[in-house]
Amino acid sequence: MSTMPRGYADGLDLNQLRVMDVLLRERSVTRSSMVLNTTQPALSKALSRLRCYFDDPLFVRVGLQMEPTPKALGMAPAVRAILDGVQSLQAEQVPFDPRLSNRNFSFLAVDAAIVVMLPPIVRALETEAPNVHVSAMPLEAEHLHGWLQSGKADLAIGSYPLLTQGIRRQMLFSATYMSVMRRGHPRLSRTPSVEDFIAEKHVLVAAERTGHAMQIAQEALEAAIPPQNITIRVPGFTAAVLAAKQTDALVTLPSPLAAVLARELDLELVKPPVRLPKFEIAQYWHERYHREPGNKWMRSMLHNLFNAGSKFAAALP
Repeated sequence: MSTMPRGYADGLDLNQLRVMDVLLRERSVTRSSMVLNTTQPALSKALSRLRCYFDDPLFVRVGLQMEPTPKALGMAPAVRAILDGVQSLQAEQVPFDPRLSNRNFSFLAVDAAIVVMLPPIVRALETEAPNVHVSAMPLEAEHLHGWLQSGKADLAIGSYPLLTQGIRRQMLFSATYMSVMRRGHPRLSRTPSVEDFIAEKHVLVAAERTGHAMQIAQEALEAAIPPQNITIRVPGFTAAVLAAKQTDALVTLPSPLAAVLARELDLELVKPPVRLPKFEIAQYWHERYHREPGNKWMRSMLHNLFNAGSKFAAALP
């Protein structure tokens, strides 16, 4: 039986229920305001109205977190059910016409996927959906599931082995790793030995906070390369490559990105002699949006562009 008070619709609106739902998940006013794309004062005002309406604190600060009261926890399933029901009704009643839509689709992706995949996406949109926009959002593992669930992000693109609960996945293509170095490197050839490879200086991309499978490759590189030869650590692939271009250091990164940046920045591709795993690039979305027409259309377009049989995949190194 629902614990929502009788006649709640007379005093609450869906935005306030969304505030409660996100607070239950994020346990932080700051993070919740980011998820809902609103200001902290506006969110605090909505929380005050919820507290007044339900005659309960609902959330109490404990350390750095806002912990829900027993009453808030008891209402959580009903709040979620209402929001899911509204989402289902909207998805069924609102058709999606890419030729007429001006929707903005938000993607979660590391910069490797953005650099490699965004140009083909933009070219496809120019012909299929000229008024549709895309936004690439910064990727942090702690927000990955929550932002897909809430709809703040429509899709995640990349390789996220821990992204499973309530999430659907469709493989696009597989890839491996390549290293790049500046052209005319004084010591290395394009097929170095393990000894020569690990003796050079390296720029390492730190992937711990992204949830991306690149973390596995990062750990393998850290195990093989002496610590004194890892001279720079950066959070993004593009910054790592720019550092390598201006020094004698090497950087190892996903092969699709390595090929693009080697071509654009006049770098040498190097096959790393260190054993690194292949990985799959996929698109991920939350079960809640599986039947939503716009999400379905975007997933179909991405699959057509990047699936294993596409021109894009055939050109990968």
